[in-house]
Amino acid sequence: MNTNFKDIMSKQTDKELIKIVTIDKEDYQPLAVEAAEVEIKKGNIDVSKIEQVKIDITTELEKLKQFEAKKVSSLIRFLHFIIDTFAYFTLTFIFAYFLGLFIVTTDQSLFTLIVYLILIVVFFGYYIFMETKYQKTIGKFITKTSVVTKDGAKPALGDILRRTFCRIIPFDWISFLFTKNGLHDRLSDTTLVKDDN
Repeated sequence: MNTNFKDIMSKQTDKELIKIVTIDKEDYQPLAVEAAEVEIKKGNIDVSKIEQVKIDITTELEKLKQFEAKKVSSLIRFLHFIIDTFAYFTLTFIFAYFLGLFIVTTDQSLFTLIVYLILIVVFFGYYIFMETKYQKTIGKFITKTSVVTKDGAKPALGDILRRTFCRIIPFDWISFLFTKNGLHDRLSDTTLVKDDN
């Protein structure tokens, strides 16, 4: 295979070239590194800029490493699932009880419909309210974890809505057992991290 590294490296940004010849040098073939060095010389990239970019990239990588280390394990996520399921079923029972004081029906299908509607409203209300307002649910309060975006920021309402609606995908609740991020995390670009003490 004859790879034209000169052409490939000519399309890279200064930052990418600097990363190739410094931090990621071991990940590239010698001819690729050489082509990147030629592009750096052609672009008259100053040595001080190279050092600054190298420092910036190293800092970014360290922050990413720290962020990855803060991600929550599958066991903790399973604990969230148990606690939050208990919490929203308890809330559902309370709402159903009080609603039952005002609505009396002998029609079994109407009663079943009301129960399902309460389950749906409480489920979505619980996750959307708690994660929008606090970045966490009761389970996450107990385990001292929070929902954040992939870059560590507070999720917007749209992120939480996507995250919550993705929870109804079949088997979503066990997807986190196989990966660090569950399906609802992956599809909403969010994740769970341990809180800073």
